[in-house]
Amino acid sequence: MSEQGPAFDLSYVANLARLELSEEDVAMFEPQLQGILSYMEKLDAIDVSGIEPTAHANPVLNVTRPDEVCPSLPVEEALRNAPKSANDQFVVPKVVE
Repeated sequence: MSEQGPAFDLSYVANLARLELSEEDVAMFEPQLQGILSYMEKLDAIDVSGIEPTAHANPVLNVTRPDEVCPSLPVEEALRNAPKSANDQFVVPKVVE
């Protein structure tokens, strides 16, 4: 590894990701990605052996409302702005053969 981080072949990585990069793109992105990889090396050097792994730094709670039965829209109001309706249903173009 060099002072600027691990060596990598940006063209090879772009090919794996199915990206077409011009020489100008490679010249622009390579130093940026090299900087990111160098920073990852610094993070890799931190001793985290005493820290318990977590998925989130803060607890994640379900923020959806309770599922309760309540009155719904009347059919006429639900269909009021529909471009087409028939038999109290939305009419849409067929998309599956």
